Amino acid sequence: MAMNILRSRALLTSPRLMTSAFLKSPYQANYPAMLNTLHTTHNNHTAGLLPSKHWNAERVLSIGLIGIIPAAFLIQNPALDYALAASLVLHGHWGMEQVFLDYVHGETMSKVANASLFAISALSFAGLCYFNYNDVGLTKAVMMLWSS
Repeated sequence: MAMNILRSRALLTSPRLMTSAFLKSPYQANYPAMLNTLHTTHNNHTAGLLPSKHWNAERVLSIGLIGIIPAAFLIQNPALDYALAASLVLHGHWGMEQVFLDYVHGETMSKVANASLFAISALSFAGLCYFNYNDVGLTKAVMMLWSS
């Protein structure tokens, strides 16, 4: 039994596994050095977050929303209204970004879609901040809507 465990661990770390077909990704076409090696650090010329870090940030935000939403309704506080506004807009922005990445094809159309997404996200956040500052706040408005 112990030998089987050692063999399976050796297989998981073998170079043969790192070059197998199921580990190859579209990123390898841009980085040919990644074909036969496993890198633990990213190149400095990448723009934005690495896909794995971006995925982690999306998950942290999604889990954070589980706490922010009830806290904003239980504790009526402007800071929580702003945190809720920011997290909802960012969550929606990242979600629509993935939809556009999957379904909008062509260089021009993807640029137009991303530019419109940034504009809509910025306007949404600005509108929610304006509403929080000049009116009753996001959570109080939702509570007033539910009570009527």
